[in-house]
Amino acid sequence: MRALKPFDYFEPVTLKEATKLLSQYGEKAQILAGGVDLIPRMRMGKIKTDFLVNIQKIPELSHLSVGGTKGLRFGAMTSLRTLELSRDIQKLYPIFYEAIHQIASVQAKCMGTAVGNLCVATPASDVATALMALGAELTIAGPDSTRTEPIEKFYVDYLKTSLRKGEMVTGVFLPSPIPGSGTGYLNLLRTKGDSAKVSVAAALILKNGVCQEAKIILGAVAPTIFRAAKAEAILKGQKLSADIIGKAADTAVKETRPITDVRSTAEYRKVTTGVLVARALEKAAERAKA
Repeated sequence: MRALKPFDYFEPVTLKEATKLLSQYGEKAQILAGGVDLIPRMRMGKIKTDFLVNIQKIPELSHLSVGGTKGLRFGAMTSLRTLELSRDIQKLYPIFYEAIHQIASVQAKCMGTAVGNLCVATPASDVATALMALGAELTIAGPDSTRTEPIEKFYVDYLKTSLRKGEMVTGVFLPSPIPGSGTGYLNLLRTKGDSAKVSVAAALILKNGVCQEAKIILGAVAPTIFRAAKAEAILKGQKLSADIIGKAADTAVKETRPITDVRSTAEYRKVTTGVLVARALEKAAERAKA
């Protein structure tokens, strides 16, 4: 562990002040929310910054509202632990809860934020995988305007997002669950505290057992988290059966582009992707019928 390189430190108390700083310093600046990922990488020398912008004192970034027809909204400073403990999230968005709950360290969940997790842009993020299946939309503030963007368009390459100069993600919106919908989430780890070798989230809308809509989200098997569109197309309009689910799982495997690293071989990732996709779809179908 090396000593941190000296940097200038700011504590803005408004979004306008924060985005102005980010616009002024561009790529030389980093946002500090929980710091669970940022500080260790700074200490290891993997991230070097000249300016650190701490957003913890911006009041409007800590909100959480959920229920009714208004869906779920939470801010960039809402901790993972706060989200995990929400009974409404556990009931209405079970895969979001499950993705957070499997994170081993309670300390990390108390400090870390879901938005910070998303903005790291690692393809191994279980939180991002679950949120993509749930149709998350991100609120993004810049120095002059605010925009919304589907999470599906947020990841443009490995560790890269669509954020422009001076922009930051301020919050996340999830639509209310539709009647007949169900979700399933699974991942594969070496050890409980490790990053996922493979993660899968599935979302289905069924009517009389026939698939109206399907989402299959794959993590840790390509440079970014992504939707397995070809596999989804196999399910749509079909009455779900073991055969159809198996075909979708096999097709999802063909859409992956895994690497071999310290956690797994590419071949193993491909094999287990098929297994996890099938199981996640089965779980989603069961919940859709409940």
